[in-house]
Amino acid sequence: MALRMIELAISKDAAGDLDEAIGEIEPLGVWRGALDDDLMLVRVLVSSERSESVVDALESRFHENSAFRLLIFEVAATVPTPDVDERENDRKKKDKPESGDEEPERVAVAELVEELSSGAKVNRAYILMVLLSAVVAAAGLMRDNVAVIIGAMVIAPLLAPNMTLALATTLGDLKLARSALFVNIVGFIFALLVATLAGMLVPFDPTVREIATRTDTSLSDIAVALAAGVAGVLAFTTGVSATLVGVMVAVALLPPLVAAGLLLGSGDWFLASKALVLVATNVICINLAAVGAFLFQRVHPRYWWEAERARKMVLLASVVWVLMLAALVGLIVLAQQE
Repeated sequence: MALRMIELAISKDAAGDLDEAIGEIEPLGVWRGALDDDLMLVRVLVSSERSESVVDALESRFHENSAFRLLIFEVAATVPTPDVDERENDRKKKDKPESGDEEPERVAVAELVEELSSGAKVNRAYILMVLLSAVVAAAGLMRDNVAVIIGAMVIAPLLAPNMTLALATTLGDLKLARSALFVNIVGFIFALLVATLAGMLVPFDPTVREIATRTDTSLSDIAVALAAGVAGVLAFTTGVSATLVGVMVAVALLPPLVAAGLLLGSGDWFLASKALVLVATNVICINLAAVGAFLFQRVHPRYWWEAERARKMVLLASVVWVLMLAALVGLIVLAQQE
């Protein structure tokens, strides 16, 4: 089981409240030390699935403390290894939570926001990753080489922006949603421009299998995109590596986008439009499934006054995405009947 170290800085006059708080949260370990004459540092070791409730409990108790600061760290290893399962089972038997009140088996919302938002920013590294992945994908599509295409998908620069957009929607965070949307748009534009330029400069056969399959959207593509969205959320919320999941999300986004650019560059507007339909379908499905997965994982705003805004944002986004998806599915079905 993954572990988290929570560091808490508070003033020493809150030591009494701290003892009471530690007794309530029942951590795997507690260490205290003095920062100076007035401040103390407390380290609390908990399982990752309990980090959400522990962070909320500590913040609600000490947020008004003038020196309050809380940090969350992922623990790679600890010696000796704590018997987490036995301790957690004993605690659950003792508390006997009512149905629906169990702690969610995921990392804390604060950790999710920090991890995803930090990986969804427009900077030189992000632009270079998009450009490199687009160049490699274009080469793989032109050569009809699956191995090269997979190499481009391993880079997966579009994973974090799409997961961040879904998280922002779930939390009702308009600022984060605008930032994630901007990063997504920039990434899509750069990838499309690189692929279009490659299509203009390098002759290729648009009938090769790896390009042709990206211009023929089917209902199975929708299933793949929905699964990719759910897998992406589960990877981030459970604290496991998102590398392999990034490949899965990239399957639904990068190759069809690059295929559309190549076809635009070669002047084949009709096939390019069909590839763009696949891109749009996949973007909608990934975000729709990701929001549903976040809700299933009980990701919600940390403060009650944000809940209503989040509910409205989720409802609005879901309605828009479902309507757009229905329209695209209609186009796909009509195209298959022709």
